[in-house]
Amino acid sequence: MFEQLIVLDKELLLLINGFHNHLFDSVMVFVSLKFGWIPFYLLLLYFIIKDYGSRTWLVLIIIALTVLLADQISVQLFKNMFQRLRPCHDENISVLLHLVNTCGGKYGFISSHATNSFSLAALIILLLKNKYTWIWPVMLFYATIIIYSRVYLGVHYPSDVIGGAIIGSFIGLGTYYLFRVVNSHI
Repeated sequence: MFEQLIVLDKELLLLINGFHNHLFDSVMVFVSLKFGWIPFYLLLLYFIIKDYGSRTWLVLIIIALTVLLADQISVQLFKNMFQRLRPCHDENISVLLHLVNTCGGKYGFISSHATNSFSLAALIILLLKNKYTWIWPVMLFYATIIIYSRVYLGVHYPSDVIGGAIIGSFIGLGTYYLFRVVNSHI
């Protein structure tokens, strides 16, 4: 059964990576860049300031902690432990891939992009959902397009990004509850 999942993972990667064109190549490279999202992050900051006022500093600390935890957990507890080659580093599949950009680090399970984006999405949804009903689909789209881009670019298997999304969501949930506890005591 495990072998069937690995085969399915590779087939899905090749399917997603195979639907490429010049326009999507450019879009997906942009989506994968951290700095491309700065205007979006500034917009989120505006809503956080509007909603949390003098407590914005605490929200920003929790956001920083969330991203730090997501990044470190994805690398230290997963990539370094499992040491699963990224598809673009695996000689058996890399020759079949349409690679647009550089490959990145050697290991891919779990995706740091996925862990970071889903931890942030979960946290922001929980922080702003009561006031902004549109935040749920917007943040879900944000995180989903990022993980799709990683598979499209051939730098992660679908299981890398799904694992990262799951772990990231739990991290965002955990730091949200930490925020609630700290916020209620200060």
